[in-house]
Amino acid sequence: MSAVKLFKGFYPECAIDELKLERPRKSNILPVVLSKEEVIDLLRITRNLKHRAALAMIYSAGLRISELLHLEIEHIDIDRRQIIVKNSKERKDRVIILVKSFIPLMLNYMASYQPKKYFIEGKPYQKYSATSVRSFLHKSSKAAGIKKRVTPHTLRHSYATHLLENGIDLRYIQELLGHAKPETTMIYTHVSKKDLLHIESLLDIAVKSISKNELPNKYEHLSENY
Repeated sequence: MSAVKLFKGFYPECAIDELKLERPRKSNILPVVLSKEEVIDLLRITRNLKHRAALAMIYSAGLRISELLHLEIEHIDIDRRQIIVKNSKERKDRVIILVKSFIPLMLNYMASYQPKKYFIEGKPYQKYSATSVRSFLHKSSKAAGIKKRVTPHTLRHSYATHLLENGIDLRYIQELLGHAKPETTMIYTHVSKKDLLHIESLLDIAVKSISKNELPNKYEHLSENY
């Protein structure tokens, strides 16, 4: 719509009536999210040290795949436990926490592979391939017995959802993910189980009411055979 309005601004004589045009509807499809157990299974099943380090970096820092591939070694500050993300989607640098539990794996990988410039390299000083990341992630998720369709962005979605479930403020999650608008981050409130698990269902309330008010043995437990 914005492009159409801009075009009409340059060519007002054109016969386009933007009022009759419908804006494309935004997708309401919820993102696929892995459980914490599935993430651990995925990392454990990934034998290749470089591949495991790449997947752990995406999940532990909530990176987009493009951010992983552009991540340079000089932007990882182990002493201050910070990762500086450049070349992000929003064209704005951001700082992410370097997770403690990831550091031993990262140091082991870097000592073994000795990358020269980028955190993950195909050849020295050359960025790794996004296709390769998707390929070994697919193999690992299949080997781990995960039935969901897992992509690099699934790990980012899982990172955000798990932060929310652990009580991290949504505004802070927005900053960590590098979202320009809070509405983008709000999607994770729909897939988080944190609040849903604390909502008492009508069935739970009914069963409790029966247990308190009715005579013993008048109602069998719902889990028993009749």
